[in-house]
Amino acid sequence: MTSSTTFPQVGPADFPELDRRILDFWESTGAFKTSIDLRADAPEYTFYDGPPFATGSPHYGHILQGVVKDIVPRYWTMRGYHVERRFGWDTHGLPVEMEVEKQLGVSGPLEIKNLGVDAFNEACRVMVNTTTEEWYDITARIGRWVDFDDDYKTMDVDFMESVWWVFGQLWERGLVYQDLKVLPYSYGATTPLSNFEANLDYRDVDDPAITVSLPVVDGKGAVEPGDELLIWTTTPWTLPSNL
Repeated sequence: MTSSTTFPQVGPADFPELDRRILDFWESTGAFKTSIDLRADAPEYTFYDGPPFATGSPHYGHILQGVVKDIVPRYWTMRGYHVERRFGWDTHGLPVEMEVEKQLGVSGPLEIKNLGVDAFNEACRVMVNTTTEEWYDITARIGRWVDFDDDYKTMDVDFMESVWWVFGQLWERGLVYQDLKVLPYSYGATTPLSNFEANLDYRDVDDPAITVSLPVVDGKGAVEPGDELLIWTTTPWTLPSNL
C-alpha cells in the first residue's frame, strides 16, 4: 500500500498583493533601467509612441494602448536591441485649451483675449503639469516600463525647435507646397479641426433623406432624353449648387 502525500492547503491568491510585491521588486532592483543599460551598445530599434493629450487621468483606451506599447519594446529589447522608451505628452491643440476654458469659465477667442493670452497660456501649463502627475502611478501599476524621468512635452522649447527644424528640412528640399483643402471648421473655436478633433463628439443619428428625380435633357448612349436620374441626399439644399 502506497503512502499518501499531503500538501499544505493553499488559500486564494491575493493578486493585488502579488502585484505590489513584483512592482516593489522591480523598483528596488532597478529592473527597467538595467534592461536598458544592458543594451546600451546594441543596435537601435526606434519605437514611435504617440503621446496622449494631457487633459485628464488615463482611461481604458490609454491603458489598453499602454499594454501594447509595453509589449513591443520589451520584445525587441529581448531580441537584443536598444529601445529608448521616453514617455511624452501632447500639450498642444484644442483638447487642453477647451478643458482650461471650462475651468476658467471662458469661451472663445474673444473672452480669452479679454482674460489675457499670457494668463490663459499659464493656466494651460498649470493644468498640464497637474495632470501628468496622475499618470505616473497608474502607468506603473499596470506594469508598463517607460521612462518618466526623461519625459518630454510638446510645449518644451527644444521639442518645438526640433519640429521647426524638420519643417525647415522639408522646405529646403522643396517638399512644402500651398494648396486648397476642405477641412472641418469650428466656428466656436474659430479654427480648422483635425479629423480626430472633429470625431471627438461624433454621434450616429437618424437623419431624414429624400430622393429627387431629375429628367435627362441631353444624353447619348447609356442615358437618353426622357430618362430620369434618381438623386439621394440628406442635404437637398445643396442640389442647386451641384447642377
